[in-house]
Amino acid sequence: MAEQSDTDFTALIPELPQWNDGAGIDAESWIGCVGNFELATGYSLIFWPGFVRFEGYVLREGFGEGGLGEEGLRGFEQQPSPNDASIETVRASVEAVMNHVHIADIHCNVQPTEAQLRYLGRVLKDIHEVKLRRDFPDLRFVVSFNDEPNLDLIDYQLTFWQAVD
Repeated sequence: MAEQSDTDFTALIPELPQWNDGAGIDAESWIGCVGNFELATGYSLIFWPGFVRFEGYVLREGFGEGGLGEEGLRGFEQQPSPNDASIETVRASVEAVMNHVHIADIHCNVQPTEAQLRYLGRVLKDIHEVKLRRDFPDLRFVVSFNDEPNLDLIDYQLTFWQAVD
């Protein structure tokens, strides 16, 4: 991940230069002006996610609340897999599907830019790696974000699964 000091936040937040009669404002000051504590509290769920163990899986907390739930998990378990696939490999595939997040879905009715999605995806990837390592020091994880240019915006996804040895 590139350091935040290397990031051009005016490209990610185009209104920054318009503040203060065109003199501009830095991103943290802008947050102080337009943000609120309700949003900050809500964003904590995205930027410091919770995880749960469920029958050997590690899943995003609340996977059954508005998500795919146990029924979805069972459906993915029943999907055909190659005959040579180990149980661990199948479980990793199920975890990857259950834990995926489309970065563009963080907000509805807002059209993000590719640069915004890629920046947030990189940050969230780093956060998930740190949080999973902290919460499950006995397990190893793969955290994946497809950080490629020129994808369809909905294809910028983050996911994780337990590493298979």
